[in-house]
Amino acid sequence: MSTNFETLNAGDTIDGPSFAVSRESIRLFCDGSLDYNPLHLDDDYMKNSFGKTNFGGIIMHGMNNFGLITRMLTDWAYPAGAIHRRLETRWVKPVKPGDTIRPVGIIKAKQVTQKSRWVLIDVLVKNQHDEKVATGEAMVEFPTAA
Repeated sequence: MSTNFETLNAGDTIDGPSFAVSRESIRLFCDGSLDYNPLHLDDDYMKNSFGKTNFGGIIMHGMNNFGLITRMLTDWAYPAGAIHRRLETRWVKPVKPGDTIRPVGIIKAKQVTQKSRWVLIDVLVKNQHDEKVATGEAMVEFPTAA
């Protein structure tokens, strides 16, 4: 898909890379983020219930979804000189070792202002069962036309 601002339309999609989640990838994200919450590392801890939720084992850090979405947006926007300016996400479903997730972006709107050109994008991450595990919204700024 083109990243040319002039040819973008509402409904155009951005496909991100798939990511195979493993205990090792979860551990590496904990090391990179310095977040050693037992939710991500300790199966014995995860045998307990959290309110009405029992995950039944460790889960991937939700910010890993954020990173995957950011990679998709950067890979798409950077060649056009565009900059990823805002991202808001919400975790919908836990991701576990053995899952494969993939982000997708859907162009929602674009706008031209006096100082810049903006694209608003609905973002989501789905697992191998086509279930949404994260949703959100992003904004990308394109350089002004020369």
